[in-house]
Amino acid sequence: MSKDARFDYGWVVVGAGALMTCVGFGTMLSLAVFLQPISDAMGWSRAGISAAATLDFLCMGFAAFAWGALSDRFGTRIVVLAGSLLLGLGLVTASQAQSLWQFQLCFGVLIGIAAGSFYAPMMALASAWIDKHRSLAVALVSAGMGVSPLTVAPSASWLITAYDWRFAMLVIGIVAWALLIPASFLVRPAPHGSTVATGAAANAPQAEWTVAQALRTPQFITLALAHFACCAAHSGPIFHMVSYAMVCGIAPLTAVTVYSLAGFSGLGGRLLLGVLADRLGAKPVLVGGLLVQALSIATYLAVAQLGEFYALSVVFGLAYGGVMPLYAVLVREFFGARIMGTVFGAVSAFASLGMALGPWAGGYVFDTFHGYTWLHAGSFAIGLAAVAVAVALSFSTKRRPSLDLGRATA
Repeated sequence: MSKDARFDYGWVVVGAGALMTCVGFGTMLSLAVFLQPISDAMGWSRAGISAAATLDFLCMGFAAFAWGALSDRFGTRIVVLAGSLLLGLGLVTASQAQSLWQFQLCFGVLIGIAAGSFYAPMMALASAWIDKHRSLAVALVSAGMGVSPLTVAPSASWLITAYDWRFAMLVIGIVAWALLIPASFLVRPAPHGSTVATGAAANAPQAEWTVAQALRTPQFITLALAHFACCAAHSGPIFHMVSYAMVCGIAPLTAVTVYSLAGFSGLGGRLLLGVLADRLGAKPVLVGGLLVQALSIATYLAVAQLGEFYALSVVFGLAYGGVMPLYAVLVREFFGARIMGTVFGAVSAFASLGMALGPWAGGYVFDTFHGYTWLHAGSFAIGLAAVAVAVALSFSTKRRPSLDLGRATA
């Protein structure tokens, strides 16, 4: 394979990763569209149904670390293929659930484990293939998450309106198999000895980290806490965006467009902040993005009209979408490519714990107070905490940490 062909195929891998994150996260986050129809049809509480999303993120978090380690050891293709099979299985079986606990098991556990197989392994692989525009490459893989509200959510809404929630979920599961299984075979390891690998080695830490050393560093802890707080802040407002718009009197299909616009804006945010990170560095861009995210969440306390929702969706989507790929860039900068799948999987596990809080908290707040005011107020406070941690990260990572830690503790 020529040098140009190697470079070009790296973007094929990036495209496959974007498709996987789109379908994987899109199906998981589509529960926001299914929430009210399932509640009306089955008589289950919103908190109970939202708990499936909480289980999704919890299982995705624990699975992400394991999937990342497996991808470092056995390769990414087998990991994403297994995840693709499991994702479709979770959707198909959840569509036939007769009780709440069955639905929570199938949608919450199986889909959560499956979704964890895509994000960290494909982000690590994309960063190994692409060196010069690494921030843009990982942003494009993550961009699949931004495309999903424009594809999976509207498709689910249309199918639910035309048929019912069970048929809609069954069809999405079958389509997930049809798209992801072939895409898994496009995934290849980055070639050794190529310009990509050489460039990656030049930017790697001067000494090789072990996983144990990396997980004990202040840099890892700060990154994990920042990602946790970032996701804990935006997960509730995102998951309950459609329901909140409907509470404000917006029609269901129109409320889905508010959610879709936020996702589309998130796609733009990933590209914009990815380009800015390549030019300015990931750390200052992360701090700025988190600040805009926190202020956007606070603005939800004051919006009620459709035009206001649309305007806020644009700003909120740019912020929460744009910051997500930056954590992978920082992991690669500080710990190198060799163990990136494992380390970023561990960081993603903390992020998933943060994502798990929002759906459940929003459902609990609505069932208790019949509104979402306290959800947005609490999310704003957590968003400010994320900004503070990111500022601390900027100061604590000005110099690459030494590997003396591992020798001192040996």
